Amino acid sequence: MNPNLIYPRAGDRETVYLKNVINDAAITVGDYTIYNDCLHDPREFQHRNVLYHYYVNHDRLTIGKFCSIACGAKFLLTSANHALGSLSSYTFPIFYDEWGLDPARVTDAWDNKGGIVIGNDVWIGFEAVILSGVTIGDGAIIGARSVVTRDVPPYAIVGGAPARLIRPRFPEETVEALLRIRWWDWPEEKLRRHIDDIQSGNLASLGV
Repeated sequence: MNPNLIYPRAGDRETVYLKNVINDAAITVGDYTIYNDCLHDPREFQHRNVLYHYYVNHDRLTIGKFCSIACGAKFLLTSANHALGSLSSYTFPIFYDEWGLDPARVTDAWDNKGGIVIGNDVWIGFEAVILSGVTIGDGAIIGARSVVTRDVPPYAIVGGAPARLIRPRFPEETVEALLRIRWWDWPEEKLRRHIDDIQSGNLASLGV
């Protein structure tokens, strides 16, 4: 196990350990989270997939450990939100030179809904879109081409545009146990010993 690799699979240049191709201090990614891109170089993630992320807003994208992010998933940060309190959706403050406006008020052009937080062991499907201000809980699954506009509970499966709950992945007691043991934080040696148990759903063998 080597979380510092760029390409974790021999001969596969479509899949990367995402944290090792990010150089933006406002994007944090946990160990072993993967991004697969079947159309473009996956190393371009922060430019192609993290959109409207301007430093003036101080918003962040935080992604946990062991997440799986499919080709084309997009994360739309604060500046994608035009100001709904305005009588016009036109972003006058951005064009302060054109209209003689105060450049210090450029952020009046949009509603700041905050950053995006993705938990651990989250699967984000093909071309899903996650909007600013959203938190996705540990273990959740986001369906392909979903548009996530609100928070997603841990271990929930959501889909659609806007995304809605399809069903929980597990019974409530199983979810509580998984959130309690937080297997993604285990030392590598312990995790290696229990991979078969995790894959087979053998919760009892995980020390619950």
